[in-house]
Amino acid sequence: MKIAGRIKIALAFTVALFFANQSQAQEVKNYDQAFRLGVGVNVGAPTNEDVYNYALGADVRLQYDITKRYSAVLTTGFTNLFISNDRKDLGFIPVKAGFKAFVWEDQFYILGEIGGGIAVTNGQKQDTYLWAPGIGYASKKIDFSLRYESYTEYDTNQIALRVAYGFKL
Repeated sequence: MKIAGRIKIALAFTVALFFANQSQAQEVKNYDQAFRLGVGVNVGAPTNEDVYNYALGADVRLQYDITKRYSAVLTTGFTNLFISNDRKDLGFIPVKAGFKAFVWEDQFYILGEIGGGIAVTNGQKQDTYLWAPGIGYASKKIDFSLRYESYTEYDTNQIALRVAYGFKL
């Protein structure tokens, strides 16, 4: 099965979990559960500096607050790994699902995401699985995070800083 097909199945499963969780939450609701949307910019440093110079990207993250401290997230966007010399850059669309846990004062969090990257630029045909642990700080509107993003099929990974603006839907 192709990676894109597996990503679609994982996405459908995650959406089904959201709705299943919401129906149970109506019975014992003690927290104002809500969806949030964040739009962010990413700047990264690839781990293979011999080939890659830097990474830039933008993303959209949908977050569902399960409780005051725990949230489920879906993230997609576009990331471009800029390659040195005369080789073509690598651009891909990451599609990730994850879990966010606020660990200190309801503002500092840890985040884990897993998913895939769909190569889309310069004739690249190499899709990849990816996983991305991270830490961050979020206020009501601004979100700063630092993450390590690992790719199974690319010859580099990256450490990225994300700055985002978020709001309640």
